[in-house]
Amino acid sequence: MNISAGIVSTEPAPALKASLFGSFAVATSAGVGVSISNRRARALLAMLCLAPGETLEREFVSKLLWPGRFQAQARASLRQCLLSIDKSLTPVAGRVVDLSRGCIGLDVRRVQTDLGSLTAALAESRISDACEALGIIGNKRLLDQLDLGAPFAEWLQARRRHAEKGLQLAVERALAERERAGDAAGAQQLRAAWRACDRAPPPPHEGKMRIAVLPFEQHDTIGGALFLAEGVVDELNFRIGGIPAVAVVGRTSVASVARSGRTLPEVAVALDVSHLVEGTVHRFSDGIRVDVRLIDGLSGTEIWSDRYDGTVADVIGSRQVIGSHFMAGLCAALGTEDKRAPARKMTANRDAYALYLQGRDISLRAVGDGMIAKGIELLEQAVTIDPDFAECWAALAEAHLYIAGFTPTLDRIERAGYMADCARRAIALDPEQGHALAMLGVYEFVNRNPVAALDYGYEAHRLAPNDINVALRLGTFLLNLGLAHLALPYIETVVERDPVHARNYAALCAAHLCLGNFAQAIAAGQRMADLGFPAPWLAVAYASNGEHARAVETYWNLRTLLGTMIMRPPGMPPIDDAARDAYFDLAARGICSGDPDARAAYCVMIDALHLTMADPYDNSVAFPAIWMGHAELVMKIYGEQTSLANIFGLMTLWVDVDPIRRTRLHPDFMRFAEHVGYVAAWEKYGWPNTLRPVAETK
Repeated sequence: MNISAGIVSTEPAPALKASLFGSFAVATSAGVGVSISNRRARALLAMLCLAPGETLEREFVSKLLWPGRFQAQARASLRQCLLSIDKSLTPVAGRVVDLSRGCIGLDVRRVQTDLGSLTAALAESRISDACEALGIIGNKRLLDQLDLGAPFAEWLQARRRHAEKGLQLAVERALAERERAGDAAGAQQLRAAWRACDRAPPPPHEGKMRIAVLPFEQHDTIGGALFLAEGVVDELNFRIGGIPAVAVVGRTSVASVARSGRTLPEVAVALDVSHLVEGTVHRFSDGIRVDVRLIDGLSGTEIWSDRYDGTVADVIGSRQVIGSHFMAGLCAALGTEDKRAPARKMTANRDAYALYLQGRDISLRAVGDGMIAKGIELLEQAVTIDPDFAECWAALAEAHLYIAGFTPTLDRIERAGYMADCARRAIALDPEQGHALAMLGVYEFVNRNPVAALDYGYEAHRLAPNDINVALRLGTFLLNLGLAHLALPYIETVVERDPVHARNYAALCAAHLCLGNFAQAIAAGQRMADLGFPAPWLAVAYASNGEHARAVETYWNLRTLLGTMIMRPPGMPPIDDAARDAYFDLAARGICSGDPDARAAYCVMIDALHLTMADPYDNSVAFPAIWMGHAELVMKIYGEQTSLANIFGLMTLWVDVDPIRRTRLHPDFMRFAEHVGYVAAWEKYGWPNTLRPVAETK
């Protein structure tokens, strides 16, 4: 019999106690330890204890604990783990693990965890018990010393964050309850115990629930290019992104992971989210039906669903109807308050809207011959149909940036002008257009006005604080000016919100390089490479860390991507494999070996390229000039033309290692910095740490 807060319970006391804080351990209610020799069986039991009341899919667990094995082998190993748990625990506690319909769960009546006991004490206002429990757990991490590979570590990180946030909320509720009850002494006692526990609060971006809206299925009995499902997803992304307590994962990362064939819990782990939103759109001759479901990311189970029946006009002309219908129920299920998102200047024309969705999707992919150009063509058709379509003008501005930055085009200066014109049109139609303001910031930076670029960047972030594109632009503006300490929080937020978009890791790698965090820079560069994107930044990070042989090998291996993932310099003909290999051998040793003769030889090579190439300011010349500290060429290129393509090289101009630092230490550098507007920006927004003595002299 249990007696708690004056209530008599006839429920038997749990036969087992599990410690989740620190090293995982199981004991009987009398305190006698129970040994589980199988390491993965112990991990499986720990997973179940950390997710009480939830079930985990067998397939998900087997892939998590045995990621390198064939499915049949993993399933057999899982069966062995379950037998091991049963053999160890059944004699002292009965059947602890429940198995049903391909899922595994914990019989919570038989196991009591230290986390569960603490949470119950807080909920029941048993302050003394809660303070005693806090004193025992101190600052121990949940499930420490469980190392079973990257997939398990990712799951455990997400689950820890979920549990720690829940514990913090429980403490806050208990404090509020004691204060409402007039129990100042109890509140003070709990506050002191929590403070002494020293459980560091999560970073600001981790204080939010993380949600991913998956691509919806569309079932259409009519046919035709009407992208209803994409429209509903677009509106839900926008509306959910406006809720202060929620962070929505970027579309690029979601699309990449959603196409991978993973289970829902695996998708949630890959995207590091607590919840998923999925659904279907049915189109009939007389209307539409939209089904939306909220999924718990850890278990893959549905926790809320709703349906809307209406007309096509609801999606095209009155998207707010769709959003409003679902948002109240969705927010209630999440336990948060709905916040009405500001209206966007969209379109009521179904053809313009379909063209916009298709054009934006194609241009964002930025791969394939002519893909971005095709996206621009579709977006231009949309604004021809509806010239007042502000959101489409902003998407068109970004598409021009992509075609100039990521394709071998010779009209980069003209494209910057097109980008600015489209952005201005979007802002004229919708002054709250943060994304378009960020595009104007890019235009100002390439036109030697970084003060205006930062002005636009900060204003864009004020208007659209949840837009990861805006945060990325602001972060890179700061990086380009050597203000990595200011840029890093924005870049980290972007990576957190868009974790499977490889280009974000280039900025993260550059930020850590500039701050001297070489291990973190290498990790970010490796993540970029793992995601299948060319990562010369990884080679630069290895070289900066003194790992020259590995840096040379990493850069040399990029040669196979020339002409595919690495664009050929505009106006330059294809080269055969032998010439390509010879060039990359010279480049890899010149940039990464630390050999002064190899550096000098490659400096001569890029000097010649600068004089003969159709675009003398191309990345293939500008980036190596920065990485080799070829100061004269760096200042010549960027002093004459910063473009939408070579602007990204400026992120690593401020790395404080030889030879990169040679540009910054050149006697003409400050004159160059004044010429391109950097000094004016530093006077307003602060000086780079590497230029502090100069700032103090001024």
